[in-house]
Amino acid sequence: MSEHARVLNAMTIDVEDYFHVSAFEGLMPRQSWDSLESRVVANTDRLLSIFDETGVRATFFVLGWVAERHPSLVRRIADLGHESASHGYAHRLIYDQTPRAFRDDVRRAKDLLESTAGERVHGFRAPSYSVTPQSLWAIDILIEEGYTYDASVFPIRHDRYGIPVSPRHAYVLRREAGSLIEAPASTVRWGAMNLPIAGGGYFRILPYAWTRWGISRLNTVEGQPAIFYLHPWEIDPEQPRLSGSFLSEFRHYRHLDQTETRLRTLLNDFEFAPMREILRDVLPGSEQCETGLPYVW
Repeated sequence: MSEHARVLNAMTIDVEDYFHVSAFEGLMPRQSWDSLESRVVANTDRLLSIFDETGVRATFFVLGWVAERHPSLVRRIADLGHESASHGYAHRLIYDQTPRAFRDDVRRAKDLLESTAGERVHGFRAPSYSVTPQSLWAIDILIEEGYTYDASVFPIRHDRYGIPVSPRHAYVLRREAGSLIEAPASTVRWGAMNLPIAGGGYFRILPYAWTRWGISRLNTVEGQPAIFYLHPWEIDPEQPRLSGSFLSEFRHYRHLDQTETRLRTLLNDFEFAPMREILRDVLPGSEQCETGLPYVW
């Protein structure tokens, strides 16, 4: 274990297939998904095997569409001691839905996961981090539907998501409907900007040294855990190739053949645990617990 592994970080996996991604929204209509080659079970099992080899437990934000078709995968995740959490049902961006449609989506996903995994689902992560200033109403619905933490805010500027003024570390978010814990995707502060170090495309496209430096800085300088995320399709360079814009294809396919090796290096360099453990250990001593974001939220 590396000398930098002094803080327990959150390992999170967004369990979706390659054709679910928002970058290819519209190219693969939802009614065609069942006709496509599915690779999510094999890829997720590969991640489960890697975590078993390295003694890591993680949080799996499972898409309800996947859970419905592959219940044995959900049970394996739970049986191996990982946390099951919700990624919604149909991988729709929140700000493209009505509040009623969003409520139906997250309720359906939660019910599916709880009945299949046999345990309560506490956490939610929106597809493509789509809790933004335009979709803050979703937080109230999550509280009303029984979720106790959300991991859908990315405190950066991006063309598809982001609330750059959001606190960078976990805090209690208070709303009229009640409260939940918000666990933003990890960043480092550089001047007036927050720079992403959380995983996903940033992990694949940028040099591994950037991720290692960023997590080390969070752990050793700020004394905070990182919240890292990955998708099962990101360790699958042989997946069927979809056509999209140059930017979408670059973001999706860049360095897929290097991700597994980088992940193994990451697991050796830092310590990881499920989100529920990170939030339990961090929040009691956090100065941000009682503040929230009254000027935004």
